[in-house]
Amino acid sequence: MSDLDSEVLPLPPRYRFRDLLLGDQYFQNDDRVQVEFYVNENTFKERLKLFFIKNQRSSLRIRLFNFSLKLLTCLLYIVRVLLDDPALGIGCWGCPKQTYTFNESSSEINWAPILWVERKLALWVIQVIVAIISFLETMLLIYLSYKGNIWEQIFQVSFVLEMITTLPFIITIFWAPLRNLFIPVFLNCWLAKHALENMINDFHRAILRTQSAMFNQVLILFCTLLCLLFTGTCGIQHLERAGENLSLLTSFYFCIVTFSTVGYGDVTPKIWPSQLLVVIMICVALVVLPLQFEELVYLWMERQKSGGNYSRHRAQTEKHVILCVSSLKIDLLMDFLNEFYAHPRLQDYYVVILCPTEMDIQVRRVLQIPLWSQRVIYLQGSALKDQDLMRAKMDNGEACFILSSRNEVDRTAADHQTILRAWAVKDFAPNCPLYVQILKPENKFHVKFADHVVCEEECKYAMLALNCICPATSTLITLLVHTSRGQEGQESPEQWQRMYGRCSGNEVYHVRMGDSKFFREYQGKSFTYAAFHAHKKYGVCLIGLKREDNKSILLNPGPRHTLAASDTCFYINITKEENSAFTFKQEETRRRGLAGPGRGRGSSHLPVHSIIASVGTVAIDLQNTECPPAQGGECGKLALPTENGSGSRRPSIAPVLELADSSALLPCDLLSDQSEDEMTPSEDEGLSAVEYVKGYPPNSPYIGSSPTLCHLLPVKAPFCCLRLDKGCKHNSFEDAKAYGFKNKLIIVSAETAGNGLYNFIVPLRAYYRSRRELNPIVLLLDNKPDPHFLEAICCFPMVYYMEGSVDNLDSLLQCGIIYADNLVVVDKESTMSAEEDYMADAKTIVNVQTMFRLFPSLSITTELTHPSNMRFMQFRAKDSYSLALSKLEKRERENGSNLAFMFRLPFAAGRVFSISMLDTLLYQSFVKDYMISITRLLLGLDTTPGSGYLCAMKITEGDLWIGTYGRLFQKLCSSSAEIPIGVYRTQSHVFATSEPHDLRVQSQISVSADDCEDTREVKGPWGARAGTGGTGGSSMHGRHSVGGDPAEHPLLRRKSLQWARKLSRKSPKHAGKAAAEWISQQRLSLCQRSERQELSELVKNRMKHLGLPTTGYDEMNDHQNTLSYVLINPPPDTRLEPHDIVYLIRCDPLAHVASSSPSRKSSCSNKLSSCNPETRGETQL
Repeated sequence: MSDLDSEVLPLPPRYRFRDLLLGDQYFQNDDRVQVEFYVNENTFKERLKLFFIKNQRSSLRIRLFNFSLKLLTCLLYIVRVLLDDPALGIGCWGCPKQTYTFNESSSEINWAPILWVERKLALWVIQVIVAIISFLETMLLIYLSYKGNIWEQIFQVSFVLEMITTLPFIITIFWAPLRNLFIPVFLNCWLAKHALENMINDFHRAILRTQSAMFNQVLILFCTLLCLLFTGTCGIQHLERAGENLSLLTSFYFCIVTFSTVGYGDVTPKIWPSQLLVVIMICVALVVLPLQFEELVYLWMERQKSGGNYSRHRAQTEKHVILCVSSLKIDLLMDFLNEFYAHPRLQDYYVVILCPTEMDIQVRRVLQIPLWSQRVIYLQGSALKDQDLMRAKMDNGEACFILSSRNEVDRTAADHQTILRAWAVKDFAPNCPLYVQILKPENKFHVKFADHVVCEEECKYAMLALNCICPATSTLITLLVHTSRGQEGQESPEQWQRMYGRCSGNEVYHVRMGDSKFFREYQGKSFTYAAFHAHKKYGVCLIGLKREDNKSILLNPGPRHTLAASDTCFYINITKEENSAFTFKQEETRRRGLAGPGRGRGSSHLPVHSIIASVGTVAIDLQNTECPPAQGGECGKLALPTENGSGSRRPSIAPVLELADSSALLPCDLLSDQSEDEMTPSEDEGLSAVEYVKGYPPNSPYIGSSPTLCHLLPVKAPFCCLRLDKGCKHNSFEDAKAYGFKNKLIIVSAETAGNGLYNFIVPLRAYYRSRRELNPIVLLLDNKPDPHFLEAICCFPMVYYMEGSVDNLDSLLQCGIIYADNLVVVDKESTMSAEEDYMADAKTIVNVQTMFRLFPSLSITTELTHPSNMRFMQFRAKDSYSLALSKLEKRERENGSNLAFMFRLPFAAGRVFSISMLDTLLYQSFVKDYMISITRLLLGLDTTPGSGYLCAMKITEGDLWIGTYGRLFQKLCSSSAEIPIGVYRTQSHVFATSEPHDLRVQSQISVSADDCEDTREVKGPWGARAGTGGTGGSSMHGRHSVGGDPAEHPLLRRKSLQWARKLSRKSPKHAGKAAAEWISQQRLSLCQRSERQELSELVKNRMKHLGLPTTGYDEMNDHQNTLSYVLINPPPDTRLEPHDIVYLIRCDPLAHVASSSPSRKSSCSNKLSSCNPETRGETQL
């Protein structure tokens, strides 16, 4: 402390006691200098310049005064002309007046009427005052704007005109005889035009607005025409004082007739000065007017490109939304318009498109259609400019949609542009609802302030992941988020197409329970009870609700949840409740004239008419249709009850209780069962399975990912162990076969390991998936993954990566494609843009087609950039059925369908997907603000406590005693509190022919062929597959049971030819042409199989070269005769069929764990088992 004091120097003596007494007065007067800034602006000239020129508002007032002054001089000139009569005499001021009479025969001109006019004293005084003011103002402006070159300002046209019209009046003050001298005051009209232009420019600058240049140019052209007419009228009238003495009105008539090129000839100038003036005026008009019109046409063309403005009056009286995009393509535009205007209450809305690029030809052609030209306004501009946002009236908009350009090579840069647009819109119009589409999940938190955000890669990877365990999830979600009336395919002769089209109208709606006719009678009842009885009575599927005091949506909260009148219910139906018609049984009976006693309240209502059409969706599946083994306990067998096992009685199903019973199976028991399985693992699972733990992933690759409880490794795996094709010091495995995986692989082919790929792994490792049925995940990446990504995935069990490409056969074989059940091909960013439209998917389509030929039994899910390219997936050039579907798609598109591509076989089967199909999710959120939340819950992206999740369950032969979908609904609700929402059905597919008897002929041929001995010999691998094409289980067993010995292929070919010849001899003669066609098809099939054998040899040779065993390759398992379709919310009387896969919303297993005791868990005897073929058990419900 003493050291610090010694460092501080004491104050000088004069700053001590005196400063204490005087305070700061000494410092105020000691060595301080006041500095003034901008002293150059304090001069008299600068202050005048600030007032007359620099200041916007004062300058505007000065120009307005100048414009009014010039108009006043022109008005005074007209007054002077009307008061002047040359017949009363002509002469100077104070001189004797002389009369003048025009003589047409004389060629001499009397100049006195031209030089002298009659001007009243009062009029002269006013004109002199105005001239003095104009002269002083002009000289002052010349002085203030002087920049060193005085001659440049003197010879300006405006200065010359000012001198001509003002200086003579000033001279007449000092020389009285000149007061009657003619002064061309009418030339002030040109000065008024110049002042008007300057005034408009100052006006726009003062209010900080940019008015349309089109308006300015039109105003200038109009003023130019008026000035030409006024100048010609006044000039000819004055010169003709020495001729026929025309009046002002007659001169105006002559100018109009002359400038309009009509030229009646009834009025003509008589003297050469007036004739010369007419020639000059015509020449000026021929020069000035074309220039003005050229500028006007150019601005009009530019306005056509930029789109003009959306007027403030329209914005205040009409409703409009703004669509901001970086580049507008016709597909994006039509998807937005069709989905936006599909809702009845949006018919009166206008759509303002704000795009920085020029409108292309296709978009321009579409916007010229009267349907869209009256409701869509295209503005070329940037969302980063306030002027363009003002043109679009963003502050008055009902909503703003900001879409990213997914076709950009650099998707991160596209996201950055989207973020800046969102910030600009929020800054300009903070009250405008914002709907933002973002591409990469790591950029999502930058637009967290938006009202609704859809992340493309999050939804894409989660949907592709669910496709591997819940077949055709992409088709299910896509149909739910599209608006349709269910009228597609109703004129088709195919039954599945009619059902498929009707089902496309199923959507998610909401209603307040207290106001609902569907659900208000179930107030105070359990959610499961209300869901079952609403489906039984009205045909609607209740999937979730939202409490009034909670903003979170809960899917299937379970039987313990009691419904309240203030709850908001979410349900799936053809149409919303407000548009449904209710027909009661008594009314129907009265209409039919039948009399009978009514039954109880539970059966007093018939289903709603709109529900009769709700018969689901249909899809054709050309791939594997069995229930994948990795469904986390989602598949089970509903066993027939033992107490009702006699064949004479129909088995009964327990009723759904109004309130939850403690003895009933609760969602928490599912977690209990899984825990018990983990504690006592089976012998074939090994000891490694016990090491899995449940927890939250410790490392999230990006900000904003929803935490999900998952199966994790107790210790993070080293990065070297994540490499599938290379051994390390921890293990020596170098291929998928060496690992000895129990379950089939899921392979994902992607270009880079982006953060979105993390959302592919999380749904497949969620805690509610059974540990025994977790599928190994192999990431086939073109580029080496980033260490941060490896850090995020190293905590998940059985997740590996490998560097390779999907177009390399060796890479596919090394990553274990022959042991895989699902292959997901993700669209590559580098191929999303192409010089020719729709060519971005060319490489992906060809590669997938190659894999489809090499591995026909593999379930391949492909992502495409353009949905229209899905017609090339699994392409067969000579398939007549595909050609018929192509014609059906074109017909539906002509009819204005929003889902014309839904009839394509790969999409219907859930084998192809395009992320652009989910654009409608963002558009629908404008009307249904809950759709994004419900979709994220279904996909597993969000895990709200108490909310259920989407899973699947397979119907086996032993479950068919249930009979109908309605009884299945009751069975699930009463036993496990699960809510079914749809069915994925697979059947054998028979090609339809033109005539009905063709089918009979084919069946006769098939029967006769079965009697052939050679047919029975070769029926092994082919006949079994053809007969069980619709069975998923047999296809999986066939993959490992059929031996691919190349030595027997020639024998098979010879036997097949003999079989074909005997078949032709045994066929009935009356079959005729139909039999010949069928035989040709069989021969073609034989040729195809020979080609497939060649492909098989190619694959096996590559496997031998790589040192891989060839026993697992299945060469003959082809799925060409299966038809798969999705029934969304089918009616209760829909019959169940074998191998149906039911989509379920299962309760959250952790929803009531805290309130459940171990004794209750152990007392529950009803358990749901897996659909794993190795450990298939029965579910005692």
